[in-house]
This record gives sequence, C-alpha cells and structure tokens, in this order.
Amino acid sequence: MRLGVNIDHIATVREARKTYEPDPVKGALIAQDAGADQITFHLREDRRHIQDEDVLRLRCTIKRIPLNMEMAPTEEMKKIAIDVKPERVTLVPEKREEVTTEGGLDVVSMKDYLEKYIKELRKNNISVALFIDPEEDQIDASLQVGVDAVELHTGEYANASTDIKRKKELERLKKAAKYAKEKGLDVFAGHGLTYTNVQPVASIMEIEELNIGHSIIANSIFWGLEEAVRKMKKLILEARREL
Repeated sequence: MRLGVNIDHIATVREARKTYEPDPVKGALIAQDAGADQITFHLREDRRHIQDEDVLRLRCTIKRIPLNMEMAPTEEMKKIAIDVKPERVTLVPEKREEVTTEGGLDVVSMKDYLEKYIKELRKNNISVALFIDPEEDQIDASLQVGVDAVELHTGEYANASTDIKRKKELERLKKAAKYAKEKGLDVFAGHGLTYTNVQPVASIMEIEELNIGHSIIANSIFWGLEEAVRKMKKLILEARREL
C-alpha cells in the first residue's frame, strides 16, 4: 500500500505569520526521503495554505515520487494543473467557509460538467481521481465520467463518536472499495486518518493508497517529520502484512 503525505499544514503554520518558514517544499523532500510514495497538496481557491509559488517549486523539486494535486473542479485550477502537470489531479469539493474538506464530491449531480472537465485533463496526460463519499451511486457516476480512480472519503469513519458507528462506517468503506475495484477503478482513501485509526482502513485489501496529512504534520512537532512519516508507513505496512 502506498502512502501519500499531504503537506498542506506545513504551509498552514507558515501562513499563520505570513513568513517564509516552515517551507512545505522542504517538508516534501523530507517526506520523500523518509519513504513517502507520493506528495499530496491542495491548492485552494482562497490560497489559505499552499500558494502558487509552492506548486511551481514542488514541480521543479520533487522528481522521485509523484505529485498529487487536490483541487476544486474550476477553470482556474484546470489551467494551473495543465501548466504544472502533476502526475495526478484529485478533484475535491470546496467551500470557502469550511475548515477542511467536509465530504465527497457530488459526482452524480455534476456528471456532464465533470466529463468534459476530466477529458481535458487527461488529454494533457494527467491522471484524474475523484474524492467521493463511499456510495455506489457516486462510484457509478465516477466511472461514467471517465476517471482512473476514486479516493474514498474516510471522514465519517475517522470522526465516529462510538465504536458501533465506527464499525458501521468501516463496513461502508469495505463495501465501497470492493464495489469500485470490481468496476475496474483504482481505489484510494483519506481524510482524518491518524496513527490510532489508520490500520483498519489499511487492512481493506482493495485500497491501494492512503493520503494522510494533518496527523503526520501534527505529530512531526514532537517526533520530527522524518520519524512521523516512517511511523505512519510502518503502521500501514504492518496492517497489510496481516492480510
């Protein structure tokens, strides 16, 4: 299983003071050297953390592993993606007032728009994934618009207030992952995953990749970023070995 390390919150700390440190590109290099399989970043419309200059510097600096650019499906973001050419774009919903992404993209209601939008990205040799809730109708719609992969939103699982609810959400993820894989899609997952809750999701055989940011960056304050990445990768690999 691959680990994508999301570096957004390195930039969040920097933007708190509008200064030059900590540098998310330096963080991406450390994560790469520590065993990350991919660098993930979200260029938001409001530029609250990652900035355009960061994106250009990431493209020039990260060479050994892929870049995964999370973005809203807007014309502005499409132009940036085509110029920068990350290995993958993951389309996500975005609201200006939200603290972080609150749910999956509603592909069902945006099918016609997304089909044209995705076609242009793929024409430019950019792989496309959709960040969706673990629901069969969203998976079916994702297949219809011509994407390569879906990333299942794990927020409901991560934020479950009881063991019963957490178990129910885990079963929902398992069912969705299996369904998507049977339909021929690559299956990824992410959102709200931590050192204490990641292994049950990592144990879902059909999921090939996890994208994790906040927990890794938060714990890097205590452990250092290199160790934080290594510990997360170790937990994921342990879960896979038990399958």
